[in-house]
Amino acid sequence: MTRSSKPVRSAQSRACVTLLALLCAGLCPTVPARAAPPATAATVAAKGVTLRSKSVDLPFGDASFPGGPGAQAVNSNCLVCHSADMVLYQPQLSRATWQSEVDKMRSAYKAPITVSDVPAIVDYLTSLPVAPNSAPLGKPPIRGSN
Repeated sequence: MTRSSKPVRSAQSRACVTLLALLCAGLCPTVPARAAPPATAATVAAKGVTLRSKSVDLPFGDASFPGGPGAQAVNSNCLVCHSADMVLYQPQLSRATWQSEVDKMRSAYKAPITVSDVPAIVDYLTSLPVAPNSAPLGKPPIRGSN
């Protein structure tokens, strides 16, 4: 989890990021995309740029975190924004790092995690085993201190 701890600063920045993501989804060869039917396709043109709506089929993502103490809190709070696979394939992180990540989600990104759920989430994330594919380029997984 090496994302920046700085939140997006303005509505204009969020709009630009959203537009860029939508454009990339339509242009990226690894994302299956199909053109919307011409009768319902929306097209916007301005200043020499034409944007056309696309329909994108995304993979089905219904995985949840494995059971155990704290799984309910993690499934209820973290799956709102993150896939279980994204979290489960992180290198093992220390308790302090997971605490910092949860605090960042609450303060910078305004995740609606109650204070009472934070210890259960941090305990659960700290107890996760090292994911088999979490290490880049065949290197051993990075292990944090618990």
